[in-house]
Amino acid sequence: MAIVLTNTLSGRKEALRPRRAGHVRLYWCGVTVYSRAHVGHARFLVTADVLVRYLLARGLGVTFVRNFTDIDDKMIRRAAEEGLTVPALAEREIAAFNDDVRRLNCLPPTHEPRATAHVPLMIALVEQLVAKGLAYPVPDGSVYFRVRRFPAYGKLSHRRLDDMEAGEEIDAAKEDPHDFALWKGAKPGEPTWSSPWGPGRPGWHLECSAMSAHYLGQPFDIHGGGSDLVFPHHENEIAQSEGAAGAPLA
Repeated sequence: MAIVLTNTLSGRKEALRPRRAGHVRLYWCGVTVYSRAHVGHARFLVTADVLVRYLLARGLGVTFVRNFTDIDDKMIRRAAEEGLTVPALAEREIAAFNDDVRRLNCLPPTHEPRATAHVPLMIALVEQLVAKGLAYPVPDGSVYFRVRRFPAYGKLSHRRLDDMEAGEEIDAAKEDPHDFALWKGAKPGEPTWSSPWGPGRPGWHLECSAMSAHYLGQPFDIHGGGSDLVFPHHENEIAQSEGAAGAPLA
């Protein structure tokens, strides 16, 4: 009996056909660790757990990756509000999240990477996109993705680019209002890493593209997460990953 899942990309129910016989590679977008988990997080945890347990029960091998986003705008704001460093906030919230996972009796993922431990991979991905003309740096050290250079943009959310709202980053240096940040130039008081474009930090969407490719290769079998992530997060992941690799994300 086939394993049938709803594919957001096609909008249809489709039989799962692992790219490697007998083994499923699965990436699930995890939480941004700036506050306690809520019932929506519990739902996505249990959904992933049921799927993984079923795949295992069917005799399939599973590589399951679920990440922690431990650097982004929300974390920086919350840490400042509470008088904490971003790493201290992350440690507190990851501990609380892991306690919730144990109480839900969910299986642990094969890999549970933190974004901040993989910044060199993210920088390398941005360099690929810049070299291909799909991204461009601006004077403040930020780097943006050229959305209009990726013709398939919108294929996951089934939206036309001209019907979409402009990206959240307001920057007069952007070539197009829809372009989104791959790398954010340094601002006072924010955590930063060295890069070819100057000090800064990775954009939210970039993190998952780099970590999924590192742990699963590309393409892999299933990319999951909350329905609220379809746009812009997963849409932008597709643009970055497929733009860099020239192959499907999942």
